[in-house]
Amino acid sequence: MYARKIIKTLIVMRGLTITKLAEMMREKTGKPYTFKSLTGKLQRGSLSLDEAYIIADLLNYKLEFIDKL
Repeated sequence: MYARKIIKTLIVMRGLTITKLAEMMREKTGKPYTFKSLTGKLQRGSLSLDEAYIIADLLNYKLEFIDKL
């Protein structure tokens, strides 16, 4: 659950809670994110790549793929 640890750390660094992040995601996407649904996704490791991009954007980070060559 590496993504879970990273996201939780970033949330804390921004002075937010998972509840607040879920609210921000709900406002941005119009989808019914809640504390319970977001926590469940993090625990199960079922967060989609699209959701990871949304979270990164909301927390003012950028996700990118870098060629290992």
